[in-house]
Amino acid sequence: MSEQHAMIVAVITTKQGNIQGGGAPFFITSDRDTLQKVSMTLEKVLDASAHEIDEDTLVIVAR
Repeated sequence: MSEQHAMIVAVITTKQGNIQGGGAPFFITSDRDTLQKVSMTLEKVLDASAHEIDEDTLVIVAR
């Protein structure tokens, strides 16, 4: 059985204050609707999955 590794490839948020550190690109959106649209687009483009951290922040994870 092979190990499966996950990597955060993007972070999308409506609150710029949520941004700390680096390692993945951050996308700041103006509202929750745009947050959802950007995350769906990134999921498709990156062939990855979106996961909600809180109501203002999503991460895109590639496995």
